[in-house]
Amino acid sequence: MTTPEDVRARLEETRARRGYPLPHQGAMAAALPELQDAYAAMYRALTLGPRHLSPFEKEFVWLAILIGCEGHVGTHHVRLFRETGGTERRRRSRSGSPHWRPGREASPCSAATGRATSPGSPRRAPTSPARSGCLPAVTGRARPAVIGVHAARAERWGLAVEIEAAYARGVAEPKMAEAMSLAMWPAGVNRFLEACEVWLGVMRSDRVHPSPSFRAWANMPDRDGFHLPPRAGAAAPTP
Repeated sequence: MTTPEDVRARLEETRARRGYPLPHQGAMAAALPELQDAYAAMYRALTLGPRHLSPFEKEFVWLAILIGCEGHVGTHHVRLFRETGGTERRRRSRSGSPHWRPGREASPCSAATGRATSPGSPRRAPTSPARSGCLPAVTGRARPAVIGVHAARAERWGLAVEIEAAYARGVAEPKMAEAMSLAMWPAGVNRFLEACEVWLGVMRSDRVHPSPSFRAWANMPDRDGFHLPPRAGAAAPTP
């Protein structure tokens, strides 16, 4: 059992490092210190170190995901957005964008464009909402943000469309991966897993041309996870 002194020391270390301890830090400090250590390492790797998105692009993606998930934890990203070059005008335009407005996936726009082929199909690619005219076009730095929002909200069809569009417009695959990975923090690791499953389907469809490294991932066998075998003696499903 962690001692009271250890708990206080851990929370003070968190305060010194981040400026404030959040409630779950207390629970981990008191009962799950190993998890707290691993949590801090993952947070640094996921959010603090430079990777593929520029600092401004990363904070842009963060804001879009938080808006799309209606998150209230992580509001310090508004400050970071401003510090990396974001303006109040940009913030307001991002927060009002229909591309990451909650509930957009079930909108008439999605219904109108969703009659195209399913993600991963080798047939004609689905029509994007922007191309259909019912949403503004996604341009420039917004593409990774839209990918991140679709990943965070488990919007598989929309994510497949935006991944294909990103390939067509030359968005770097590592930037797409980083944008998807940020969904892990507010939405959970399963959303990142599901987004990568969609990505695999798009790459297997031959409608995009992955780089050699991503093609190596797509071509690996047994990459779909564990499949539960049928129970012994279970009746075969009826047709």
